[in-house]
Amino acid sequence: MRYLPHTAADRQAMLAAIGVADIDELFVDVPGSALLREVMDLPGHAGEMSVEQSLTAMAGRNLASGAAASFLGAGAYRHHIPAAVDHLIQRSEFLTAYTPYQPEVSQGTLHYLFEFQTQVALLTGMDVANASMYDGASACAEAVLMAHRVTKRNKAVLCGGLHPHYRDAVETVTQFIDFAVDARPANPERAEDLVALIDEDTACVVVQTPDLFGRLHDLRSLSEAAHARGALVVAVVTEVLSLGAVTSPGEMGADIVVGEGQSLGNALNFGGPYLGLFATRQKYVRQMPGRLCGETVDEAGRRGYVLTLSTREQHIRREKATSNICTNSGLCCLAFCIHLSLLGEVGLRQLAQINHGRAVDLAAALADLDGVEVLNDSFFNEFTLRLSRDAAAVVEELVGRGILAGVPVSRLYPGDPTMADLLLVATTETNTDDDVAALINALREVL
Repeated sequence: MRYLPHTAADRQAMLAAIGVADIDELFVDVPGSALLREVMDLPGHAGEMSVEQSLTAMAGRNLASGAAASFLGAGAYRHHIPAAVDHLIQRSEFLTAYTPYQPEVSQGTLHYLFEFQTQVALLTGMDVANASMYDGASACAEAVLMAHRVTKRNKAVLCGGLHPHYRDAVETVTQFIDFAVDARPANPERAEDLVALIDEDTACVVVQTPDLFGRLHDLRSLSEAAHARGALVVAVVTEVLSLGAVTSPGEMGADIVVGEGQSLGNALNFGGPYLGLFATRQKYVRQMPGRLCGETVDEAGRRGYVLTLSTREQHIRREKATSNICTNSGLCCLAFCIHLSLLGEVGLRQLAQINHGRAVDLAAALADLDGVEVLNDSFFNEFTLRLSRDAAAVVEELVGRGILAGVPVSRLYPGDPTMADLLLVATTETNTDDDVAALINALREVL
């Protein structure tokens, strides 16, 4: 084949050089259930134009969020992004910038990362924030590892309202160390008593607010109880816009705040790239993963910026490293920073109020429908419905009417029959009155 230049003899020589008998030995660590034993049932070779036409036809079967009345959420939200954001981040000095190893040629990058850190610290109510993580889920996993380092304890308690993707990330990164994860079962009706689960082995309690089901949580009593027993509180925020309306996790006693910054400046982008937020208390700064940009002065007394703290093996001794994060979501940080700068504090609060107000109105209208029950007693811009029919089937039926009605909870908990009738519905400033009317009328008909 033209794209595979190695002969069988070439491949055998390479295998012999590294000391394995065959190709399968290279993948011995991959679980058997994840390996394909037969050739995939795909069409044979085709020309470039033919492949392009086929893939375009396949893509046309999707209903994109921007082309429909969309009420999707569950950790990824559609918000309006000012045109200035994309215009500015596509300037070549931003778009082609790499890791700012040399401050003398990276002042622009270091400056906006410094501003980004300041914004995140203010939003979360914390002392210090890093220059971003890959996404909210990986930031959550890194927070658990950080709590493990700080407390020298070997257990994390995860609330049942934590997004299952975040839970999976925590379980993945902790499976190869002596660490236990107590992930509580999801309960859309009520939150569990996390205080009762804290013991002398608990490094941290991870709680999401608003949680997967949209419920808001006051963390004050949990923080007091955790601190009294030597544990940390990790607060997770998947809808960062909520911090424009609700009390910040830092004000409620959280020790580490992580989250997803996609809502500001970053489109849905078919699932990425996204932007992980990470903030903590000053006393824990040396255990924080990622990078920290700081402000200083040069020989002439002029303001300048540097990488104050870099915790990667490349920068410091391996045994001292707290994270192997090799880069950050720099361009996504810049988009976040520009959008939030354009909004300002007043604009952020107003936007948050608009989101919450629309959600209140939509929840009230949906609650009047036969076959619909709103389960939440609190929410920001997302809430959970119990339908009289299978939620996934209802969503598919409404897709045919050009409406993305929300995320069936069963998609996040496959195989759990208790989740089959639950639907997560999110509304933002992008939803028009016509969108809302279309959803209400369609649900009235199909239910």
